Amino acid sequence: MMDRQSLKTRIRSIPDYPEPGIVFRDITTLLQDPEGFRDTVDLLVAPFASNQVDKVVGVEARGFITGGAVAHQLRAGFVPARKSGKLPWQTISQEYELEYGTDAIQVHTDCIERGERILLVDDLIATGGSAEAALSLIERVGGEVVGATFVIDLPDLGGLQRLRDRGYRAYALVSFEGQ
Repeated sequence: MMDRQSLKTRIRSIPDYPEPGIVFRDITTLLQDPEGFRDTVDLLVAPFASNQVDKVVGVEARGFITGGAVAHQLRAGFVPARKSGKLPWQTISQEYELEYGTDAIQVHTDCIERGERILLVDDLIATGGSAEAALSLIERVGGEVVGATFVIDLPDLGGLQRLRDRGYRAYALVSFEGQ
């Protein structure tokens, strides 16, 4: 298995995207590398391998890719947390703050049974807004959160620490400071 620094070198950094001053961390280069993708999934699963996980919730859109693979590895179901208006059945919604306004994500009302043990997976955590919204949805539909795991943490924005301060088991494989 490759080490975390090797995984980090497989993540492309794109300056000034989607707007000036932002460095976008692109995991598509990591995902297209067979060894990198496999090791990423194995490392995302590792902290939760001994826990019973009933379902994995992946946040749109790259969280679907990593979350689906993690769910497969854990022999768990998969639940997509999507932007508003994308799910075809009855939904509940949770708004969260962005740097420039608000957004919302939704899950189906029947996606999780009361007491099921749920792992949240996404590609990146920045301020933690979308992760907190997803965790809130999980709890509102009756799920028990066992943790949250991310490929990338941007520690200067504090999202991972916010989740830990709220009592969640939260992990990231690599971090990019100063962004």
